[in-house]
Amino acid sequence: MKIGILGYGNLAKGVECAIRQNDDMELAAVFTRRNPADVKIKTEGVNVYSVDDIVAHKDDIDVLVICGGSATDLPKQTPEYAKYFNVIDSFDTHARIPEHFANVDKAAKESGHTALISCGWDPGMFSLNRLYANAILPEGNDYTFWGKGVSQGHSDAIRRVEGVKNGKQYTIPVDSALEAVRNGDNPELTTRQKHTRECFVVPKEGADLDKIREEIVNMPNYFADYDTTVHFISEEEFEANHSGIPHGGFVFRSGVTGWNKENKHIIEYSIKLDSNPEFTASVLVAYARAIARLHSEGVTGCKTVFDIAPAYLTAMSDDEIRAHML
Repeated sequence: MKIGILGYGNLAKGVECAIRQNDDMELAAVFTRRNPADVKIKTEGVNVYSVDDIVAHKDDIDVLVICGGSATDLPKQTPEYAKYFNVIDSFDTHARIPEHFANVDKAAKESGHTALISCGWDPGMFSLNRLYANAILPEGNDYTFWGKGVSQGHSDAIRRVEGVKNGKQYTIPVDSALEAVRNGDNPELTTRQKHTRECFVVPKEGADLDKIREEIVNMPNYFADYDTTVHFISEEEFEANHSGIPHGGFVFRSGVTGWNKENKHIIEYSIKLDSNPEFTASVLVAYARAIARLHSEGVTGCKTVFDIAPAYLTAMSDDEIRAHML
């Protein structure tokens, strides 16, 4: 299975590592908006090309993994390249997923390709756990907590603010809210009551700090609904204290069963990640396998993780799955 990568940031580097762990895949090419001569990848014998030349390689790639940011890259890139490739992305602006899906679905169906959007751990693995738990416990409440950790999408949004040289955002669950859910209290929590957001920003020389802070804390879909703190720091402090990309989170379903709803149940799914982009990349690569298989079966259009049967994700045969996983 030949995989192409568009972009070569942290997520793309994670995809390159994940491909190396899957014997049925190989990296076919990397495409970049930078000068290809300046991009050094780890995989020997694989070329880096300008994104301007990407269409010329459409017959050499089974699935193109698009590793742009959700703020401005993916809404344009995924529907555009779905015209030429089977594609997958990690679009994570939850409020805009229906719009993004419609755009990608139209392009993929018209070109006869297969696409999958919003694949990672949330949206992605967390989404699956929410759906499974809702189906099993139809009477109950859902709770999702992210962090403490670095959000790539929110950090990318910070870095696109005028006057920002570098930036990183940490999502932090509110401990009292987390404990109330675990205790089965079924609290009604607003967005602001569940998480806080903490931003560390390296400003460009002469930048208007008040303007940067105001634009960040009032950014719709990212920070406006949260208590957000913005710290301005030096580049040296940023490199010393904020170079890692950890993350994690929890999905809960608190529900009841019984004739009189006398029995309470809590489903909890949690992850703790040393590297947010490498874990997200690993999910993308598993689903890239599924996209290639679906395309070989004649399936076209856009899909989400809800549409993909688990057996399509693994390199194991159906017999092996039944023998070792069931």
